[in-house]
Amino acid sequence: QVQLVESGGGLVQPGGSLRLSCVVSGSMVSIYPMGWYRQAPGKQRELVAQITSGGSSNYADSVKDRFTISRDNAKNTVVLQMNSLKPEDTAVYYCSAFILLRTYWGQGTQVTVSS
Repeated sequence: QVQLVESGGGLVQPGGSLRLSCVVSGSMVSIYPMGWYRQAPGKQRELVAQITSGGSSNYADSVKDRFTISRDNAKNTVVLQMNSLKPEDTAVYYCSAFILLRTYWGQGTQVTVSS
């Protein structure tokens, strides 16, 4: 019943920005830890950013100072603002939520950074 739907991916030039959104539906719990992960071709899925129920965040070193994770609990939404994008940021980005001891994943959204 729990579903996560990402949106906002696309093609951008290096140095550009994208805003990814993830909406959670079907959960009996309204607030829970969430995160963004990404997977590039030929590589394992890696953590990009996490945000706790209380709003604290942490980031991978590769995106620190460029990406910002935030949440709107009233809308059951988590957002990843990505600035100063680099070609190496190209990947499928996945939203995740840890709800009642279980991890849920979205379907992923493609982010491509290229000239």
